[in-house]
Amino acid sequence: MGRNERIKKVMAQIFGVAQSAIGDDASPGSIEQWDSLRHMNLIVGLEEEFDLRFPDECISEMVSFNLIVFHLRTLLPSDLD
Repeated sequence: MGRNERIKKVMAQIFGVAQSAIGDDASPGSIEQWDSLRHMNLIVGLEEEFDLRFPDECISEMVSFNLIVFHLRTLLPSDLD
């Protein structure tokens, strides 16, 4: 399973939606369940999935699928997509 699929899997679990409902443009504007509490749950879930810790300044910026991918690529550049 590639990085993007792993991200979408975690997002689907946290937001309680089908993985197929998580598009590349997913954001709080397109996922009704994406509130501040679930955002923090998402961060924890991603940290567990990828075995890393996000710097505090990244957490508030990770407000879309594409920005999550960007920050993960920055932290794990050698990880396969």
